[in-house]
Amino acid sequence: MSITSTNIAALTAFLIGAMSAAAGVMVVIGKPMKYHVIDWLPVYNLILGLISAFFTSILICQGNQIGLPAAATTLAGHSIVLLILRTRYRDVAAKQSVGATLFRIIVWLLIIALMLV
Repeated sequence: MSITSTNIAALTAFLIGAMSAAAGVMVVIGKPMKYHVIDWLPVYNLILGLISAFFTSILICQGNQIGLPAAATTLAGHSIVLLILRTRYRDVAAKQSVGATLFRIIVWLLIIALMLV
């Protein structure tokens, strides 16, 4: 069995979604962080992480025609959140939050590139 770029994209989407959901759930259940956490950000990470892991990654794996739009929507969501963090919350957003969001954007760009190959 050969591993295609689509399978790699789907696995990557699942992993980045699971990581995002795990990060969100840790804060939502009350794990103390060593940095300031913006109230809505963990909930966003949890919800979009679950959608990425259990919806978008499956669409990508199946080669579904809405897989690419779903991936692009996920990328857009993270990009909008980064823009909000860097503008509205620039004085309070933790470097860790900004870095994690930027990392997700880069990974989703790679996922989309894999899908287009």
